[in-house]
Amino acid sequence: AIMGARNPMNSWDRSDSLFWPGHMQIGGKDLDLMKRLVKSGTDHSKFMRFLPVVVDITAPLYWWSEYDTYKVGTVANSCSKMHKLTAKEFEIDDFSHEHLDVRIIKMLKDIVDTLNDYRSLYVNYNPNDFEIKGCPSKKLIWWQMIQLIPSSYNQKRTVMLNYAVLRSIYHARKNHKLDEWHDFCDWVETLPYSDLITMEKE
Repeated sequence: AIMGARNPMNSWDRSDSLFWPGHMQIGGKDLDLMKRLVKSGTDHSKFMRFLPVVVDITAPLYWWSEYDTYKVGTVANSCSKMHKLTAKEFEIDDFSHEHLDVRIIKMLKDIVDTLNDYRSLYVNYNPNDFEIKGCPSKKLIWWQMIQLIPSSYNQKRTVMLNYAVLRSIYHARKNHKLDEWHDFCDWVETLPYSDLITMEKE
């Protein structure tokens, strides 16, 4: 990425960074060039797209729907609601609920209980157990869960990003009202040379 950043001016001989297996030391000249390119805008800082980041994120569905705005230069592999939703019993801590008041927590617990009732029917499904004709199909029982599950349900995804995408996300979301975005931006600040992401334009 650094050598590519030097391509436009054929200035590879000015690189002062060191690389050896599993390690790197970014030189002062290279870091200065990188910062100047970032300040010049996305057209000049294309090298940022060559700096990949792979991370596991567990977040509520309402956060993922906002995250999904950032499709360019990202890849995600999520835990499947389609295949693994019923792999274990639902628990209250499978959902983000830290801001809910007592009354809403009770409602969430009722939903969790209902989800577990339908999960039990789904996992132990046997159409002969139902006494009435036209009993619900296994798929119909599954629909009860998939359409009832709240947007506070936490899903894990492994995502592949790059520094350019992270820069876009960071500056768009660092002052967002959702706590999850603040947590995300705090994590971004822990990445190596994160100032390439967080620095403001001149």
